[in-house]
Amino acid sequence: MDIKGFIEVSFLDWPGKICAVLFLPLCNLRCPFCHNHELVLEPEKFQSIPWEAVQKKLQSLKGWLDGVCVTGGEPTIHPDLPELVKKIRDLGFPVKLDTNGTRPEVLESLLTEKLIDYLAIDIKGPFEEETYDRCTGAHVPLKAIQESMAFIISGQVRGELRTTVVPQLHTSAVLARMAQELGQAPKWRQQEFNPAQTLDPSFQFTTEAQRN
Repeated sequence: MDIKGFIEVSFLDWPGKICAVLFLPLCNLRCPFCHNHELVLEPEKFQSIPWEAVQKKLQSLKGWLDGVCVTGGEPTIHPDLPELVKKIRDLGFPVKLDTNGTRPEVLESLLTEKLIDYLAIDIKGPFEEETYDRCTGAHVPLKAIQESMAFIISGQVRGELRTTVVPQLHTSAVLARMAQELGQAPKWRQQEFNPAQTLDPSFQFTTEAQRN
């Protein structure tokens, strides 16, 4: 597994827990507001971190960390994700997975093997194909997102849905519609948009203009 980022201690990435965070490269979406786009488009800019170095640090933090968050990029596009998660769990750490929900078959396999303790799914917009595709910069089968959501809604795994609220995309009417669509979820968290770096520069510039 090509690990491109490692935060040893985070108080933000797993609600109510102290965790380490591993960043995996690449993604199957091209969200115009993405602030991690270099990790998605140009992962070679980042030095790869050997698993052995991560393992050694995690072992030294036993008794302090509550778990490990695996994020990206999009982790589920990597065939060796299950192997990485098993290695983390073999060290005695619970695992949180951040995902865009486009690969429910991968999530099902991980959950069947009881490899994931907490699941966070990014819901990009309301469930209307044209609107969702605009939010993701790619075509997304909405059925796949809904299948992924069902793992949390059914109680198969603890978790949350979350949405980065972007002024150009998420009007009050859009958010109201999403609230209705996501009402069955145990938790839907709205995240603040970071305009400092975006894949589509127009999102950065427009947001700055709105704030001035």
